Parts: sequence; structure tokens; C-alpha cells
Amino acid sequence: MDIISSPIEMQNLCRGIIMQGRSLGLVPTMGALHKGHLSLMQKARQQNDVLTVSIFVNPVQFGPHEDLEQYPRDMAGDIEKIEAVPVDILFNPGVKDIYPEGYSTYVEVERMSNALCGMYRPGHFKGVTTVVTKLFNIIRPTRAYFGQKDYQQSAIIRKLVKDLNMDIDLVVCPTIREPDGLAMSSRNSYLSPKQRDAAAVIYATLTLGKNLITEGHRDAKAVQEAMLENLKKEPLIEDIDYVAIVDTETLSPIEHISEQVLLAIAIRIGKTRLIDNIIV
Repeated sequence: MDIISSPIEMQNLCRGIIMQGRSLGLVPTMGALHKGHLSLMQKARQQNDVLTVSIFVNPVQFGPHEDLEQYPRDMAGDIEKIEAVPVDILFNPGVKDIYPEGYSTYVEVERMSNALCGMYRPGHFKGVTTVVTKLFNIIRPTRAYFGQKDYQQSAIIRKLVKDLNMDIDLVVCPTIREPDGLAMSSRNSYLSPKQRDAAAVIYATLTLGKNLITEGHRDAKAVQEAMLENLKKEPLIEDIDYVAIVDTETLSPIEHISEQVLLAIAIRIGKTRLIDNIIV
């Protein structure tokens, strides 16, 4: 496996691969890899001639009081995991490689970036779309792979690709879950054993909402209220950012459920912010 930190070196290598007519898959990550990341890589391995994974903890998507310094990092463990896939190229740039001195260009998808998590993490998605645009320009992947757990992120990137006429296929893969339904996330490592057990209420609440809709409930507000009450039963939840029922394309709130919708939750257990969603 090639390990590259220089954007120019990476660009030249990928350009050569593309000129040979080979397809190139990209799985962008921030490291601390788990089975969810690996499932994306395995899908990309099946669908492409060459597989690239990027590991870059992007400081621009973290707010002033968020967990940039504490964000889990395990480069040795990550390399061992991705070599087993196997991955052909690891792109592991430093902060100064991506944001050199004097950097001042940012990319933002308006409106969608201010919904859901955007209301509680101002500037977060501007950081995401900026770094993803840079990765897409450096690597020029045929396909890029994202997980449904970060549904808002993938929806915003899909809009980015469409609006900027990027010649990239976006592949969104199912959320990988623990046996009790908790979505796998690098931030799960922050949870104490009791907090980890409590976090199972997130998927249980999404399932409650799904069942209500499947049974014929169409008033989104009533379904949201039932979900909210279920979350409030868990004493270790310190804050509920949102329980939302939104359009799967625009992320706009839904009042009457008549078509496919996204059920989404964001909560805090201790200092850990956890998100999850399902499509119904």
C-alpha cells in the first residue's frame, strides 16, 4: 500500500491511474476506523480497480468548543485495518498540506447546511464541503463512499456534486450497527459502559417512530412527540438537540407523512454528541 501525504504527489499518482482507464474509489475518513468504515472500503473494493482511503482530521469542521484535540486517533491500528481490506493508496496529509499558510477559500452548500446538525454546529458543514471538495479535486475519484449514519453530510455532498457538475458517483452505504442497534461511530469510544448501554435508546426510539408510521400514523408532530417522550425516559441523556422528521432530499421539516421520510436524532450523553437516523 502506498502512503502519501503530499497533495501534489497524490494528484499526479491519481491522474496516472485515470489516464490508464482504471476506476478509482475513494473512502474519505477522519481515522479511528471501525466496522462501518471498513464496510465502505469493502464495497469500494468490489466496485473499483483502485481503492484509495483518506485519513485527515479536518480542523475546519470542528467548532471552538468541540473535540478536535480529543478526537480519537490510531494511525497504526488504522493502517493495519485498511491493509487487510486491502487498500491500494492511503492519503494521509497534514493540516498544512490541506490548509497552507494564507489559505482563504471555502465551499458552502446553503440552506441544507443550516438544518438539523447545522443549527447546533455552525460552520461544521462548510468545513466538510470545503475539505471534500479539496479531496475530490486532488484524487478525482470515479466513486466516493459515505455512510448513511451521517445522512445530512451525504445529502449535502450529493447537492455539492450536482451543483458544481462534479463527475463523481456518490455511493451511500447502510449504517453498520452494534447488536443493540447503536450506530457505529468513532465517538462511541468516549462513552463509559453505563453511557454506552444508555445510548441504545437512540435506535430504539427511531424504531418506535418507524413502527408508528408503518402502523398508519401520518401526523409528523405526533410521531415526533412520541419519540421525544421515549428519549426522555433515559436519565443519562443530558441534552436532546433534535428529534426530526424531514424530507429525504431537501431535509425540510415534514408535517404530514405521505411519502418516504428521514427520522433523525441528535443527543448528548455526558459530553458525547451522538447522531443517528433511519429512512421510513
